[in-house]
Amino acid sequence: MAAGRRVGSGPRSRPAMARWKKKGLRKRRTGASQARDSDSEDGDFEIQAEDDARTRKLGPGRALPSFPTSECISDVEPDTRQMVRAQNQKKKKSGGFQSMGLSYPVFKGIMKKGYKVPTPIQRKTIPVILDGKDVVAMARTGSGKTACFLLPMFERLKARSAQAGARALILSPTRELALQTMKFTKELGKFTGLKTALILGGDKMEDQFAALHENPDIIIGTPGRLVHVAVEMNLKLQSVEYVVFDEADRLFEMGFAEQLQEIIGRLPGGHQTVLFSATLPKLLVEFARAGLTEPVLIRLDVDTKLNEQLKTSFLLVREDTKAAVLLYLLRNVIRPQDQTVVFVATKHHAEYLTELLTAQGVSCTHIYSALDQTARKINLAKFTHKCSTLIVTDLAARGLDIPLLDNVINYSFPAKGKLFLHRVGRVARAGRSGTAYSLVAPDEVPYLLDLHLFLGRSVTLAQPREEPSADAVGRDGVLGRVPQSVVDDEDSGLQTTLETSLELQGLHRVADNAQQQYVRSRPAPSPESIKRAKELDLAGLGLHPLFSSRFEEGELQRLRLVDSIKNYRTRATIFEINASSRDPSSQMMRAKRQRDRKAVASFQQARGGRQEGPTGPVSHKELSQKEGEEEEDMAESVEGVFTEVVGQKRPRPGPNQGAKRRREEARQRDQEFYVPYRPKDFDSEQGLRVGGTGGAFEQQVSGAVLDLMGDEAQNMSRGRQQLRWDRKKKRFVGQSGQEDKKKIKTESGRYINSSYKRDLYQKWKQKQKIDDQDSEEEGPSNQRGPGPRRAGKRGRSQGGSQPRAPSAPTGRMRSELKTKEQILKHRRQAQKQRFLQRGGLKQLSARNRRRAQELRRGAFGRGAPSRKGKMRKRM
Repeated sequence: MAAGRRVGSGPRSRPAMARWKKKGLRKRRTGASQARDSDSEDGDFEIQAEDDARTRKLGPGRALPSFPTSECISDVEPDTRQMVRAQNQKKKKSGGFQSMGLSYPVFKGIMKKGYKVPTPIQRKTIPVILDGKDVVAMARTGSGKTACFLLPMFERLKARSAQAGARALILSPTRELALQTMKFTKELGKFTGLKTALILGGDKMEDQFAALHENPDIIIGTPGRLVHVAVEMNLKLQSVEYVVFDEADRLFEMGFAEQLQEIIGRLPGGHQTVLFSATLPKLLVEFARAGLTEPVLIRLDVDTKLNEQLKTSFLLVREDTKAAVLLYLLRNVIRPQDQTVVFVATKHHAEYLTELLTAQGVSCTHIYSALDQTARKINLAKFTHKCSTLIVTDLAARGLDIPLLDNVINYSFPAKGKLFLHRVGRVARAGRSGTAYSLVAPDEVPYLLDLHLFLGRSVTLAQPREEPSADAVGRDGVLGRVPQSVVDDEDSGLQTTLETSLELQGLHRVADNAQQQYVRSRPAPSPESIKRAKELDLAGLGLHPLFSSRFEEGELQRLRLVDSIKNYRTRATIFEINASSRDPSSQMMRAKRQRDRKAVASFQQARGGRQEGPTGPVSHKELSQKEGEEEEDMAESVEGVFTEVVGQKRPRPGPNQGAKRRREEARQRDQEFYVPYRPKDFDSEQGLRVGGTGGAFEQQVSGAVLDLMGDEAQNMSRGRQQLRWDRKKKRFVGQSGQEDKKKIKTESGRYINSSYKRDLYQKWKQKQKIDDQDSEEEGPSNQRGPGPRRAGKRGRSQGGSQPRAPSAPTGRMRSELKTKEQILKHRRQAQKQRFLQRGGLKQLSARNRRRAQELRRGAFGRGAPSRKGKMRKRM
């Protein structure tokens, strides 16, 4: 039996041993493949031999130890992620987002958003920011600059941290741009789990206090409200490690210097700073206040600042006819289904044009900075879903991304070239095409020339006798006139509407006054542009191709006839006006014209060729020489005629024969040895400068000038008026113009306006029943001290609070643990909400009715005595 069992067990044990060997071999192969897949930059992980030894030691019954999966969170997880990113960056050579070494949650958000290939600015900046360097980046509008600073931020913050404070700060110049950045952050960082707080002016501060109490990872806000909240809450930003200045040039020229200095003073020392804008100067001295440390400057699209898909048109109109031309563009040129943004100078223009266009049947809405925040959100949503036209000030010129926007109209031409870039940059974004129409008044022509100097383009003038063609219509950047018939037809309807509405008349009067104030306050154009604008022949300017293609041939002939009548010049001179044929002066001029008819004909022919444009520099030189010779011949003939009629010829004041030749010789330059006093990109950098009338160097030099004493009595008395005696400091101090405003000293040592401290946070804590002990447990970033003096007294009186200072890391981290009262309150609210959602009130009323019916049926105990007592007890 034993032998039988032994013999019988042999065949059964061999398949088991074979299965066990195959299983062990499969496990060893799996371990080897894991080792090959999880290699690092130094080499492969050699774990196969260890697995074999552990297999022999542990035996077939126990499972092999394995690496922690990606779902479990451990201390070595960041190192593993770093190795995986390095491996992806080493293997992927496609040039896409895969080659940047991004983690899986960030990459998944990119794919969910639909981005496939990074833009040039993203290719340049994201790897540099991931290396931890400070970056100052510039690229044209619509090139994806927002993702450039969001993706490295997600990669640096990695995941939600409930213990630390806010670790990233994004500052925007306008509320709309901050809202857009908030929306884009939620979409792109959907799988990272990071929490974001929005701090904007115009919203309730109580909601912002609550958002900061929830310990967000990212703070997005505008400088003014962020400083207000920080001072109210005594908010410390010591945990911030990543700071972004979006549209940095606008932030530093808006007058937020005091707020920005206060925010930067609250930041820690080793944070990373990133600056982005579509218009940044080459000199970084103007951004020294941002606290940059060895920054990397990345500038793209310096030469081609405008998108290739953008078409521009410049229409020369009078200031009082701009509304009529705007109405014609919205009705006849722009398609009804297209969305259009109209940029105006002031908020009064926005209100006036909104009422005027609405009265004419054009659906539109408006936005400006003084408008209430709720009204701004409503009007923006109305433009997105209902209206086709949005009238805005320069508030919407920065950073806003309206996906289906097709046209931009500059009702008031911008005084700066970079402002024009930001305005027209709202269209032709992310590969779409768009059109920008600019209404240019005669006093705005110098600004147009400044813009072309900034862009590095030449001004294209519409020719008066040009035939309409497809090539002429498709030309970009043409300056032309608007037909007077178009202006008259639209203006007559507008005047009728103005006469019938008293409200429109008042708005029109206010808008005219605002225009006068705007003209006085806008910066002056360059002297070169003013000189060139005077040389332009605007009276002989032709129709814009946009209008010449929309009229029939008969209408065009009538318009040309009107132009010829306008440009008509009589051949009769002043001596022949109201003179008979026997008058000696008229006889002399007729003889003069008969004598010089060849010279006059050649001069007119040369003038016509000059208006059409010379073909090259040689022909232009020959033309100028020919004109000079003809002018000299005509001068001699005129002098001869006047000598014959008037009397003896006067002697010339001086020899001018070789003056013209000397000027031409001085104008010639040897390009090999010529050194200009201005760099080639002077006009471009002049347009990109941040604030002030001069560049960074001029501003520094003007600030470094020291006047010891004025030379004149007026300057000496002016210097004495600027100083006043300070009784506390016992010396003369300068007047800064802010003496009448009360100041408070912040923790950073700076004095800011006392209106930032109004005890709103203390009132909110009392209303929410949050005591100081809970705030201290949540972290010192939410502590609300009553002021520097009282905090010092409390520190001296409470000796037990001093030893808590060494435990800064634990005290600085906010805890999300709730007290017993908060938990019970939350449970009661949730229970009450569930009760109401289930229809608890109906059930309660039905139960009460049933109880009342039972009591009526029992007749209050009419029956057995025991039942009577029970019923009474029940009641």
